Amino acid sequence: MRPIGAILASVALLQLGSGLLNTLLAVTANEQGFSTARIGVIMSGFFVGFACGIFISGRLIRRMGHIRTFAFCAAVCASIALLHSLWVDPWAWMALRFLYGLSLVTLMTVTESWLNARAEKHERGRVFAMYMVVNLGGIALAQQLLRLSPGELLVLFSVSAILSCWALLPITISSRSQPHIPERAKSSLKKIIGFAPLAVATSALSGLAMGAFWAMAPLYASKLGFGLSEVGLLMSLTIVGGALLQIPIGRFSDTQDRRKVLVVVAALAAGVCLMMPLAWSNTSLMAVFFVWGGLSFSLYPLGVAQLLDQLHPDEVVSGSTDMLVLHGAGAALAPLLVGLIMNLVGPQGMPLYMAAILGLLATYAIYQVRHVSVLTAGEQAHFEPMAQSSHEIVEMIER
Repeated sequence: MRPIGAILASVALLQLGSGLLNTLLAVTANEQGFSTARIGVIMSGFFVGFACGIFISGRLIRRMGHIRTFAFCAAVCASIALLHSLWVDPWAWMALRFLYGLSLVTLMTVTESWLNARAEKHERGRVFAMYMVVNLGGIALAQQLLRLSPGELLVLFSVSAILSCWALLPITISSRSQPHIPERAKSSLKKIIGFAPLAVATSALSGLAMGAFWAMAPLYASKLGFGLSEVGLLMSLTIVGGALLQIPIGRFSDTQDRRKVLVVVAALAAGVCLMMPLAWSNTSLMAVFFVWGGLSFSLYPLGVAQLLDQLHPDEVVSGSTDMLVLHGAGAALAPLLVGLIMNLVGPQGMPLYMAAILGLLATYAIYQVRHVSVLTAGEQAHFEPMAQSSHEIVEMIER
């Protein structure tokens, strides 16, 4: 496993910097007096950039090479983190978030394609598990960095920039050969909608729900009177819940009709959202978010597994890329909608919005179970816990 140590170290540092910046921005924008709707616009910029980056990252890597692309994009991320503290303007922040999302997905494509090339076939499962632990663990730990400077939020932008710079160190000293990035597979979305509409709906609607959490949950907690360290703890607990509960939910779905598991998980997640406005203390709300994270983080990988059940091996890369684009599009739209809703009805508009989205998914899944038969392309695929990332990770699972 030594050959991938440098890659995983860079991933950890990247996620520390990115995870810190995401939460920090929402809290800082609120303290700067930006309206909730405007904060939603700012936070959506990241997901728009992320979705756009899916289409251009491979081309950039083929032109510049892995190490030079990584260095370029990490420098962009570090510069953007610093510019947020120097240029406090909502429209500038929206543009910076777009560039950050575009750069981050390119960095993920670099690291994940390198992991794909480095991992031997017999150890791919272990490599994937280690990658997801580092990925989600880095984001969860990043939330606790908010405790470093509770009195001066702008200092933390420098911390995020430093972490992005440090991410350069392990990967740029690597002496290993760089893998080849193939041309992006041609989209098959129209075909997928025809034979796997539930997978498509799950990807898009889970994006609408998860985008609300990643972008607006720090603002939601701040509006409820949470201190900075409490905001970080709520985010960390949700991510940890998502990391821990994905595995038993996924393994159970491998032995059952995955659509029925999706119905139960989406319905429970919607119900948990309705409990959020009823929480009687900050601690109880954190516990509710922990459970919600475990349920909601499972939806996107359930949708991907449902799709893989129905795809032939040569369709996996294009299909997983389409799912990622749909998820990113939903995540980009979510902050805009939640920002407007919170502007109209207050902070509790966020959990009510998420309950409506997840309830819609559960309802559609029930319709699919009752009225639609599913044809699989072979053996049922195995569920793998995952976060929104590049299509390279799904390719690793299927190899």
